[in-house]
Amino acid sequence: MSDWLIYRGAGAPHDGIEHLPPPPPWRDFDGGPVVPPPAALDPASERRLGVRPAEAEARHHRPGETERELVNAALYLRRPLLVTGAPGSGKSTLAHAVAYELGLGRVLSWPVVSRSTLRDGLYAYDAIGRLQDLQIARQSVAGPEAPSVAAEDEPGGGIGRYIRLGPLGTALLPAARPRVLLVDELDKSDIDLPNDLLNVLEEGEFRIPELERLAGSASEVPVLSDDGTRVTVRDGRVRCRAFPFIVLTSNGERDFPAPLLRRCIHLHIPLPDKERLASMVRAHFGEGAAERHEAVIDRFLDREPGDVRAVDQLFNAIHLTQKAGWTNEDEEETRRRLTAELLRPLDRTR
Repeated sequence: MSDWLIYRGAGAPHDGIEHLPPPPPWRDFDGGPVVPPPAALDPASERRLGVRPAEAEARHHRPGETERELVNAALYLRRPLLVTGAPGSGKSTLAHAVAYELGLGRVLSWPVVSRSTLRDGLYAYDAIGRLQDLQIARQSVAGPEAPSVAAEDEPGGGIGRYIRLGPLGTALLPAARPRVLLVDELDKSDIDLPNDLLNVLEEGEFRIPELERLAGSASEVPVLSDDGTRVTVRDGRVRCRAFPFIVLTSNGERDFPAPLLRRCIHLHIPLPDKERLASMVRAHFGEGAAERHEAVIDRFLDREPGDVRAVDQLFNAIHLTQKAGWTNEDEEETRRRLTAELLRPLDRTR
């Protein structure tokens, strides 16, 4: 395997991220102060990758050569990776596979819906909660006629208590190593969101107006991150140090503006073939499972042109077959009938 690959797609953790070369000058960021490293792999990644606590490697995701190369291009160039493909092709799994193999900790996840805004991804400010706490504090001290409580005297440590960074905001914190952020199903967003992302992805920073107003009186404010830990924001600005590894997924339901495409590395993942499906089945159901359920895998792959099936349907059919314990002839007919129902193409209602 080529020595230039930081992400090797082998499924076993290693320290390759320590050998990532410096960024190009136009993608070099200097945010601070540096925040502590995130927590290790979480259950969300374990579920997707088929990792068991006692296992040394994740057997689920075995990327092809093009996939490995484009992931590494995004790492080297400090650019987001736009991953397109049909549902169930493994787009979101890729983010978890990279985080697991390179030891980059918990994957930050931002599932996009039609109502999502850039602010949702960056941070949330609980202005109502702050106002209520200030009113309670003022009345408890000297009654309703008491003067306003100063910002530095606010209950619970000031305004920072009411600000929580979103997944994108947390990914842009000044970390020593890149965080992994999954922006899932960007094509389901409002038409403005892809354009709203442009400046943040290019500059690697954003500002929190509620904290900028405190400049001079409180230049460093502790806020809560998406990880649930306290981090310090200086002068109301969050600026990254190691640009995060960002995976933007799309099912192809819409086209994206050229300025966004220019800022991304584009990877298209085809539907998994039989070999890749077999490796996924082994990861989730153990050695020998792919051979035992080869007929179900073949049924999953036997589709008419244009049929849409997700890998989850295959897993559901195999799990039901294993747990139901169908053995006699009558039960075999039940197995075949339910398997056909579970593997019904998603674009067919009857």
